[in-house]
Amino acid sequence: MILVYSTFPNEEKALEIGRKLLEKRLIACFNAFEIRSGYWWKGEIVQDKEWAAIFKTTEEKEKELYEELRKLHPYETPAIFTLKVENVLTEYMNWLRESVL
Repeated sequence: MILVYSTFPNEEKALEIGRKLLEKRLIACFNAFEIRSGYWWKGEIVQDKEWAAIFKTTEEKEKELYEELRKLHPYETPAIFTLKVENVLTEYMNWLRESVL
């Protein structure tokens, strides 16, 4: 199991993209939540409200998920990265694998 993290400009875009990834069976589920961000952008410090999403999937789907997420993402330079998960409840992992078939 892997978790792929990304940020979005608003709730609507985070939920829209999450739904599209579910429909394509690239993810088993996602969690979306509001965050406050601070970052450098084009030589200036920016503080902003954004929405983050954690997408749950298998390692086998990672490349395809990245390609689709990059295609759908509204940001010029989106944060998209993977967090490896070491221990997962067996029943949950079985459900996750079945969900992305």
